Amino acid sequence: MEALVLALLILAAILLSSVIDQLVPKISSPLIQISLGLLIALFAPSQIQIGLDPNLFLVLFIAPLLFDEAKNMDKAALWQNRKPVLSLAIGLVLVTALVIGFTVNWLEPSIPLAAAFALGAALGPTDAVAVASLPKETNIAPRDKSILEAESILNDASGIVTFQFALAAVTTGTFSLLDASTSFVLSFLGGIAIGVVLGYLGNWFVRRVRSWGLENTTFHVLFELFVPFIVYLVANALGTSGIIAVVAAGLLNVVSPRTISPAISRMNIVSSSVWRVVTFALNGFVFVLLGTQLPRVMQHTWDDVSIDNALLIGYVLILTIIYYLVRFVWLGGMDRVRNRTLPAENRTGWRKSIRSWLVMTLGGPKGTITLAVVLTIPYTITFADPASSIRFPQRDLIIFLACGVIVVTLLIATFVVPLLTPKRQPSAEDLRCDETQVNLEILRTVIEELTARQTPENRVATQAVIHSYNERIARIKDHNDIEDEPNTELRLKAIGWEQAFVLEQIEQDKVSPLVGYQYLSRLSHAEDLVKHHTGRWSLQNMYVRLRALMRAGWHRVLSDLPGVSPTDRAQAMRTLQMGSTEMVIEKLQNILTSPECDEPAENVSSLVMEYQRTLTMLRSKNPSITALTNAADRATEIERLGLQLELEQIQTHYENGDLCRSSAKKLRENVNLMQMDVEDNV
Repeated sequence: MEALVLALLILAAILLSSVIDQLVPKISSPLIQISLGLLIALFAPSQIQIGLDPNLFLVLFIAPLLFDEAKNMDKAALWQNRKPVLSLAIGLVLVTALVIGFTVNWLEPSIPLAAAFALGAALGPTDAVAVASLPKETNIAPRDKSILEAESILNDASGIVTFQFALAAVTTGTFSLLDASTSFVLSFLGGIAIGVVLGYLGNWFVRRVRSWGLENTTFHVLFELFVPFIVYLVANALGTSGIIAVVAAGLLNVVSPRTISPAISRMNIVSSSVWRVVTFALNGFVFVLLGTQLPRVMQHTWDDVSIDNALLIGYVLILTIIYYLVRFVWLGGMDRVRNRTLPAENRTGWRKSIRSWLVMTLGGPKGTITLAVVLTIPYTITFADPASSIRFPQRDLIIFLACGVIVVTLLIATFVVPLLTPKRQPSAEDLRCDETQVNLEILRTVIEELTARQTPENRVATQAVIHSYNERIARIKDHNDIEDEPNTELRLKAIGWEQAFVLEQIEQDKVSPLVGYQYLSRLSHAEDLVKHHTGRWSLQNMYVRLRALMRAGWHRVLSDLPGVSPTDRAQAMRTLQMGSTEMVIEKLQNILTSPECDEPAENVSSLVMEYQRTLTMLRSKNPSITALTNAADRATEIERLGLQLELEQIQTHYENGDLCRSSAKKLRENVNLMQMDVEDNV
């Protein structure tokens, strides 16, 4: 039961982090999730101790994360930058493991050299989530960004394999450089081969199922989720690297169909949505877990009298600096070698190069993989004789150092990297492409078109669809901090129309003066509410108000005399209000469809809907099931029409130069998704 409660708390923290991430976009989601995990640990009644089997942890978290990252990698950019990426993903990881390992063993001799190498290998991989979360306004060169993203995926595999070999040296007590090198190469190449073979077998299986007519979206998505687990387990059972096999299968992405059809498009949309949720949840679980473990690890290490607490903080800072120095030197040497092969006019100067090295150095923080692999360190080392098992040397200290480096590098990547990169200056196309305002204009035009095509038969359905467009406009305004334009003038104008209508009805003896002036009194009260804090008074308004009050008072006296019954007066009031409401709706719709309309369409349509709701209540009759069904069908037809009008408006604005190609493409994709949703095909 405690495990279930903890899992639900972590899930709630992940859910909350997705909300906070939108409210505070400048702070990376890993830092938010670590903070939430820390809060869970601080308020927990007892220490939270996770006892996951190392192999289970790798297959449960690392395999699907690496598979998805490899699957979504830009293959063309990877091939174009293959040399620097492989240099960073393999060469730099091995050098980092060696340098950090020797440094840790020198700083703290109680940590065996092999265990120190394991920590160095764990600190080798960079975090793909943190790299992808670098602020968009920072001006990172496209080539540098591509290298960082590709490196963050491939170095996960090499770092984990190196970590496993170092950990094996600790647990077995023996290490041979020749044997380790041979095993590393065989494990690496074997993992690639098995990943490719299993990937193509999966592709063959999917094609067979499709040829039998048995494949659907559910089968495809579940099978795709199943692939990384089976690839990892099979490769591991055959003595090769399961991690490398998963990355190879993901890079080939042979499970996803290559042909184009509506069914496959639906599968791809659902698949990407499911994987987005799964990877966010798994990454979030690991970071929240880090937050829950920080107090326990810190307390055990902090209370260790054999190590001074100031030294612990110093160790974390020293390891972070050593890691950055090694990475900076490696990047600088790699870039200088490349620079020499370029023509003189294409070579970069030292100042620009150093800034690029700094950005790529600090833009490679530690994260999910580092934490996941250090948490797989066993509590005890078991030898041939079970009775001779011993505690893993300085396990808590190793985890403490890894957690410290993770937090420091995440903080630097979040707050320091944006300072090193100037904000991206908008290009001429960006200045031309004011997507938000154009999108609002498109939605307003659709509202006007739908209003113009409204008939008595589809009025309810049309108003429901217009309401959804008003909500979309409100969300866009809220997201972009756009202030709503007040519609006070329009409301006062509508009330003025009603007052004029009622006075006309009274003068033409179409309504009793008593009923008419009672309704005018209501309108005067509504006018006061609209004018509240506006200070808008005029002689005409004062005259109408005074006349209404005097006539209402006189007819209130008359109402106490024998005559018309209250029931008849109520019915007359209802009829008058219906007539006045219908008149206002007609005038507002004329404004909405007029080319000279200077009011925002959402303001006019919102007011129309308010009056429509009032009119519906005045005419209220309980609708039949058939009427409700017909209204729902009409609403679906109006939705289709609205989306088609939206596509036409997007194309018109693109042809007029109001939208750039990328924004038009994005808006079309959004409309296409909504069309699929209307057809219930997603």
